[in-house]
Order: sequence, then structure tokens, then C-alpha cells
Amino acid sequence: MIQLIIGLGNPGKEHENDRHNAGFWLCDQFADSLHMNFSLDSKFKGHLAHGKYQNHDVWCLKPTTYMNLCGEAVGAICRFHQIPSANILVIHDELDLAPGTVRLKWAGGTGGHNGLKSIQQHLGTLDFWRIRLGIGHPRQLVEPGQPHQEVASYVLKRPPKLDLDRINQSIKKTRLVFSELLSTDPASAMKTLHQASV
Repeated sequence: MIQLIIGLGNPGKEHENDRHNAGFWLCDQFADSLHMNFSLDSKFKGHLAHGKYQNHDVWCLKPTTYMNLCGEAVGAICRFHQIPSANILVIHDELDLAPGTVRLKWAGGTGGHNGLKSIQQHLGTLDFWRIRLGIGHPRQLVEPGQPHQEVASYVLKRPPKLDLDRINQSIKKTRLVFSELLSTDPASAMKTLHQASV
């Protein structure tokens, strides 16, 4: 049972359209589908929304710390509401997936993602569900003879229209499995989502 949905991104208007904020974009869709409204909650260092789904509590959290400190917000709300890691769904951007590709995954490593590293530091585990939204990797964009684009610069920029359209399509696909994620074993939603992403 998913109790806590966490979108990863960086706070501030200057970052809201960055590739790195794709987790925020989908988290907004989760909250909207559950008719939940975000409000700033300094106790949990984030924008928090709370609602009910089939008589159980669901929270959506968008940390207001920067990405590499987001575990502070996640740890605070999990301790307060006694939410086990198995009941957490983390939504984040994924360099190793092409724009338009989305994958649901249980546990695993961090893949070098600073947000996942921070959550691991504060929860002491990586045993939670995650939705990986593909944003592509800058190495795929390098033309022969052109300088390599740094990952840090790439994720902190707005994607071009074609990539943004593809990312938005993956968000729409994921919205179709929200009810499965929240009402059944997430593995069922994984099968549906991955079939839709082929």
C-alpha cells in the first residue's frame, strides 16, 4: 500500500522547467488526480498534500530542500507518520532512459542520482518503489567534434520541445495506472505501465 508519494526536484521558479524537476511534474498529477492541494509545511521541509484513497491516508511531498538534501524532508515525514519504506513511491528523472520512457521499479541502487542518495542516507535503505521518468543523457546529443555537455548543466536546463512532449506523454501514461498503484500490488501497475511504454 503506497502511503507517501515523493516528487524529486529543486525549489524555485528558476528551476521549475528543468529536466531535474520531472519528479515534481508527475507528483503534481498524482495530487490532482486525488483532488489534493499542496501547502508549504516547514516541519517537513516541503510542499505537502494530504488526502484519502479508499479510506487510507495518502501524502504527496515535494521537498523544498535542494535535490541533494531531499532526504531531510523524506526522513522527517516518515518518522512522524511512521511510514515504512516499502510504502513509499519516489518519482525522479532518469538519465539512462530516453525521453518518453517511464519505468516503475522496486528497490535497487541510486544510479548516481543525488536525490536517491540523500533519501538512502536518511532512511538507511533503498527498499522503496520508484518511478523513473526518462530525460535522456547528454552523451546522446554530442555531435562528432563537439564538446561533451556536463550532466549537471544538462539536468538543470529546460528540455527542447520534442523531448518535453515525450516526457509529458510518459506522465500521461503513468497517470493511467494511478489507481493500480494505490489500490493493488504495485507490481500489477508495473506490468500495465511497461506494456504501455513499449
